[in-house]
Amino acid sequence: MRIHIATDHAGLDFSQHLIVHLTAAGHEVVDHGPTSYDSLDDYPAFCINAAKAVVDDQRAGIQALGVVFGGSGNGEQIAANKVRGVRAALAWNLDTAKLSRQHNDANVISIGARQHTVEEATSFIDAFIAEPFSFEERHVRRVAQLAEFEETGDILGKHVDH
Repeated sequence: MRIHIATDHAGLDFSQHLIVHLTAAGHEVVDHGPTSYDSLDDYPAFCINAAKAVVDDQRAGIQALGVVFGGSGNGEQIAANKVRGVRAALAWNLDTAKLSRQHNDANVISIGARQHTVEEATSFIDAFIAEPFSFEERHVRRVAQLAEFEETGDILGKHVDH
């Protein structure tokens, strides 16, 4: 699988570990930056580029997921979710990592690099990558509603305030 990663200065050391780890596991890793330490760098462009690449790959039929991370993972998740077609989930334990795939068909995981050990964060990412979407009807329906709202600003048959 192709894995797109992005961070900021807070996750730079972790990104180097992750590239080695995911490559050793047989994944193709695409690093969207940064490539060098800058305490004043900004995560939005890095994370948006990774998220866009995930969506582009998936639309082209390539199996791809994304991993974005920074100090808390919050801003990185928000940035990734600005990309149409992305469902980025902030994971803080194994259950949230797995459930984001099972129930939400998340295609990007966000991790707080300063909130977890390298081992913990790596285990969340491994679980996220390994976990398939359940395709249970209720989850398919809900993901479709999110996509519908993203495209149209409405969900037919539901009350969405305008």
